[in-house]
Amino acid sequence: MRLLFFFFMLCSGLMPLAAGQPPQQISVMPVPASFRVGTGQLLIDQTFSVALTGEKETRLERVIQNFVGDLSRKTGMRLDSKAVDLAKATLGIRTEHVSKEVQELGEDESYNLEVSPAVAQLSAPTTLGILHGLQTFLQLVETTGDGFAVPVITIHDKPRFAWRGLMIDVSRHFIPLGVLKRNLDGMAAVKLNVFHWHLSDNQGFRVESKKFPKLHELGSDGLYYTQDEVRELIAYARERGIRVVPEFDMPGHSTAWFVGYPELASAPGPYEIERKWGVFDPAMDPTQDKTYKFLNEFIGEMAELFPDQYFHIGGDEVNGKQWDANPYFNKRVQEIVSKHKKTMIGWDEILSPDLPKSTVIQSWRGQESLAGAARQGYRGLLSHGYYLDLIWPAWHHYAIDPMSDDATSLSPEEEQRILGGEACMWAEFVSSENIDSRIWPRTAAIAERLWSPQQVQDVNSMYQRLEVVSRHLDWFGLTHNSSYGPMLRRIAGTNDISALRTLADVMEPVKDYAREETATVVPTSATPLNRLVDAARPESDTARRFADLVNVIVSGQANNTETKVFLVERSGADRS
Repeated sequence: MRLLFFFFMLCSGLMPLAAGQPPQQISVMPVPASFRVGTGQLLIDQTFSVALTGEKETRLERVIQNFVGDLSRKTGMRLDSKAVDLAKATLGIRTEHVSKEVQELGEDESYNLEVSPAVAQLSAPTTLGILHGLQTFLQLVETTGDGFAVPVITIHDKPRFAWRGLMIDVSRHFIPLGVLKRNLDGMAAVKLNVFHWHLSDNQGFRVESKKFPKLHELGSDGLYYTQDEVRELIAYARERGIRVVPEFDMPGHSTAWFVGYPELASAPGPYEIERKWGVFDPAMDPTQDKTYKFLNEFIGEMAELFPDQYFHIGGDEVNGKQWDANPYFNKRVQEIVSKHKKTMIGWDEILSPDLPKSTVIQSWRGQESLAGAARQGYRGLLSHGYYLDLIWPAWHHYAIDPMSDDATSLSPEEEQRILGGEACMWAEFVSSENIDSRIWPRTAAIAERLWSPQQVQDVNSMYQRLEVVSRHLDWFGLTHNSSYGPMLRRIAGTNDISALRTLADVMEPVKDYAREETATVVPTSATPLNRLVDAARPESDTARRFADLVNVIVSGQANNTETKVFLVERSGADRS
């Protein structure tokens, strides 16, 4: 009975079979656009050195220092980041053009990497391509019988989509700068290039405003980023080829604004920071000129702080109790954003024919709204299917494509309006302790969907490489693996967590919004995130591997007793 119960629990979550493609030959994510593996390997030892040729810039020198530091950590060897002559270098790097002062959407991110047994050559039109090529090189480094080495290989690589993002909500639970930085390192490792920073919501306003200080003084519980810290993070992201796009949600999701400035709201206060989750009544007043005067000054201040061309105004989930969803408001805000020389982005509720075609629509509701915006002449991003907080397995995210479903009927011109997509980490149930485990390694599967050719769809290959990349990300200080044991020890109250870990290894947190919907006590921002549901991985590798073996048996491909014995042993059941 124990075996049957275990079988039922695991088989109920079987992943789909692979698409039938041949297995990949290198453990790299995302899969390059094209590559050819040769014979032999390039050894990496303490004589490793780098040479720079072509156009040079200060940022590129820091990029090399970061790369050599990452390689040193991965190999455990102290390596010198000082550039040498090309004739003496292990890795020669050539850049054709210097980068733009502010990174832009659509810059050339391609690169070519050629590795022989004697030397490696990396070339790219811009520093962005060099950044991506270096990350590929790092992933290729493996431990061999001869030491650390990179296989002989030729790679020609470029992204499928220009916009490949990760949104992190820091409003519902504040996430310290150091945690964000290590996640930027993870983003760079898998070639994501946009950090979407969700900075305000009902539960907190997280950026210092010098013009309107009561926003952060009264609306943040003292948990906010100073403007100097914002600049620090933007500079950190730039050195990793990542743009930083801020989001200040309006007119809904805005209670934290009204704590200090209740005159902005459609209904009289007083207001308090919201502690619960959900969609609430407070919204900005669209009828008063003072609302737009305030937003003009605030957006102007933030436009100077954030150099990126794009500025996200939210615009989602206005419930209409204080005012009906109002295209007039979005039109006025768009004019303000444009006045400050920025391009407005909003969630798909903002879509209205009154908005100029420069507006970018981010779809959380699906390919239908994404394709509908493209047909009306608007550029768009897909986030539907990429919500990390819904705790779906990697294969689920991997199967979602911006150009699938309704988007398949777009004309070539309309297809060009699909810029890419973003994974979204909403923060109702994450803290600094477990946020990495909710983002990684699953986000690497989404990164591959947005970078690699569309025909790269082999789920088995993806999982094989995802396991390798997950370990690779440990070297960047990410805690998706290392936080698991300490959290379980706290729950168990002892260092002996063998029994608890056996249970936790085959468990997954509830999916979708079931945790909030089934809670016996209403969760709030003060609810401790220290339970088994907070420690358990979003996807159980143990259960998935067991399910793979079940698939083998069900398909009739397992005719030997060894596989069946292995299944019984893994279930913990009596083989009799």
